[in-house]
Order: sequence, then structure tokens, then C-alpha cells
Amino acid sequence: MIVCPNCNHPNPDGAVQCEACYTPLPATTNCPSCGTTVQADAAFCGQCGYNLHSAGVPHVHTTVATTVTPDIAVEVPALVPPDPLLELLQPDALGISGSTNSHPPESSLPPTEMAVPPDPTPQVPVTVSSPPEPASTVVAQPVVSGQSSIPTPPPVEPAPASEAEVLPPPAPTAARTQLQQVTARLIHIQSDRLIELPQNFSVIHIGKPNDRIPPDIDVSGFPNSEIVSRIHADIRVEGDAHYVEDVGSSNGTYINNLPLLPGNRHRLRPGDRISLGKGDLMTFLFQLA
Repeated sequence: MIVCPNCNHPNPDGAVQCEACYTPLPATTNCPSCGTTVQADAAFCGQCGYNLHSAGVPHVHTTVATTVTPDIAVEVPALVPPDPLLELLQPDALGISGSTNSHPPESSLPPTEMAVPPDPTPQVPVTVSSPPEPASTVVAQPVVSGQSSIPTPPPVEPAPASEAEVLPPPAPTAARTQLQQVTARLIHIQSDRLIELPQNFSVIHIGKPNDRIPPDIDVSGFPNSEIVSRIHADIRVEGDAHYVEDVGSSNGTYINNLPLLPGNRHRLRPGDRISLGKGDLMTFLFQLA
């Protein structure tokens, strides 16, 4: 039987696909040792362990013919060293003649000493020539016509610019570079009093006189000031932004009628209402001018 590799379903011998999952079954063959049915791509027989790959192609020993070295002595003529004087006595030994023959000169060495054949590339003969004579300098003479000669005026050089003509670029006016300074202020709604926030302060304290943190904005002279704590709220300035935060007051701080939790801060925008205490009895309107 053939076991399906996908669902392990046993199938009868000779089946092409699995009867359970319709998976194509692998091809089978018989073990040459014990005759058990095995897969065609198996390496060993699962029954007897026979190596199925060794039963494919028998090993054939090829006969290699033996090379017999003949007993014949090879005579090599002795090398004759070349005589440098004889080479210099040969005609045109240095190759300085004006001959245009493109073939290389034949060597006087015996054939047995030539290890590398001569280069078939044509060589250009070197001719010795006399050094070139210096070219004579010819002075250009002015052409004179039959009529009266008119001298050529020299080129006119541009006159240097005077100091009066070179003007530095105008300096930018202070009005273009100076930023308009924004002033923040509070308007007390109950008394319609205007309070400008101090300039160049990073933290502005709002409250009433005390020994710990003296207020920068004292509200003790306003009506209903009894609901305001001595250390009530702070306004922090960061760049062009203003933030208000409650610093632990007894009656709390309200922004646009919404309570501001201690530790949180609110970025003020023109028109925001800041109420110190409950009941909207001490209210300020934030503005930018």
C-alpha cells in the first residue's frame, strides 16, 4: 500500500492520488533486495535498509593504457653565448637607418637559444635628426598705405570710480527691525479698573500682602477681596504666551466659569475671564494692547 504524505491515509498499490484528500501520490518501485514496495525517490529501503541509489548504475572500471617511454636519447646541442661585439658589427645593429622595412631584423643567435618568437608587431625605426633650429622672430611692421597714415589710438582704459560714486547700501531703518512690543493687561469688571501686567517679569503673583510671597498685583483694595487668598494665582510669561495657574487658593480660580485645578495651567487669550474665588465676585478680563 501507499501512505499519503499529506493525511497518512493508506492507499492500494498502483493508486495515483489519495482517496481521502486527493493529493497526488509519489511514484513507487520495488526494492531489488527484498522486493518491498518503496517510493521512487527513497534513498534506503524501509524493510531491509538496502541502499537504493547503489542499485542504479553499475560501476564500470575503465582501462587506462600504459604510457611507455621509448629508450631513445635526445641530443640537445650546447648553447652558444652571443658575442656582443659581433652584434655591434652587424649592419644597422642599432636600427637607426632610414629604412622603412617593417620586418624585424633577423637575430644572429642559433635557433636553439630562441625561447620566445620575435614580436610580429611592426617597429617604427628611429631616425637621428639634427636639432631643430630656433624659429626666427618676425617683428610685425605696420602697414602703411599710400595715403596719409593714421596712428592707432591706444585702448582707452576705464576710469576708476570715484569715492563719491561708490555709495554704501542704505541701512535698514529701525522701524523695520524693531518688533512691536505687546502689552498685556487685566480689566477688573466689577470696578472697570485697568491693571497693566509688569514688563520683563516671567512670573506675576496675584494675591494680597503676606510675608512669604509678596504679590505683584495686589487685590486687597478691590471689592469682595476677602474671597481671595494671600497667595492665590500666578501668571507665567513664556515668550509671547501668558499662562495662568492656581497655586493652592482656598476658593479656587475659574477660567470662563470653569474651575482651574491646582497644578494645571491655562493659556490666556484675549477675552478670557479670570475669576478669583467662587460666585464671580472678583473677575478680570484679559486683553492684549
